[in-house]
Amino acid sequence: MSDLKTAIIGGGNLGQSIVNGLLSNPKVNSNDLTVTRRKLEQIQYLSDKGVNLTSDNKEAVRNSKIVILAVKPYNLEGICNEIKSTLISDHHIIVSTASGASIEELKGYLGDDIVIYRAMPNTAADVKESVSCICGEENDEAYKLVEMLFNSCGTTIRINENLMEAATVLGACGIAFVLRFMRAMVQGGIQIGFDAKTAEAIVNQTVKGAAQLLTENGNHAEAEIDKVTTPKGCTIAGLNEMEHNGFSSSLIKGIVTSFEEI
Repeated sequence: MSDLKTAIIGGGNLGQSIVNGLLSNPKVNSNDLTVTRRKLEQIQYLSDKGVNLTSDNKEAVRNSKIVILAVKPYNLEGICNEIKSTLISDHHIIVSTASGASIEELKGYLGDDIVIYRAMPNTAADVKESVSCICGEENDEAYKLVEMLFNSCGTTIRINENLMEAATVLGACGIAFVLRFMRAMVQGGIQIGFDAKTAEAIVNQTVKGAAQLLTENGNHAEAEIDKVTTPKGCTIAGLNEMEHNGFSSSLIKGIVTSFEEI
């Protein structure tokens, strides 16, 4: 990937997470990365790592092949209008992480001849553990480049575009849902006797271990739950109390509500 120049338009939280994920890949040359932001002092630490910083979006596009639009949906049209004249149809590949903006809409901003993909990573890209859902044109060469890029930040899954909003909720919003659940576990741990630091260490490893169980064993979550719910035991008592108070239903309702807001 040393010759694959990439611009990240928008060095906010998600943009920085993507950059940090890319930097963790030894095949990625930091000098091939350019990040834009109006207030460059807020991402100055990236310059110390060899990343190019600029407030000029057109300059970033001119010096890149892949252009990741890591901007808020309400800024997308303005950014597209700004960089449109700089794009070269047989050279640039556009990847948008803006939720709710279809490829058809993006082509309306940038032109029908521009290769466009949508990707939905999450902030776990910062530690190379994102799941990035990708959809876009049937261009194998371009897709392989985009897939290679986001695999540097974790794993990738190719999906149909009609599922991109659902992917946003489950994968990107899902980070916040899981973290809120983890925070509640820590609070419970403190109430039953642990100090905050110890409770966090236990919860963090427990959640990591649960995810790894499902990933490596390939079992359904209920199969793993059954292994620790003995008759008249404390686990089933706790689970039932949570369910009586709407644990699963509230989570499902939250996911559906987030989806309806996109």
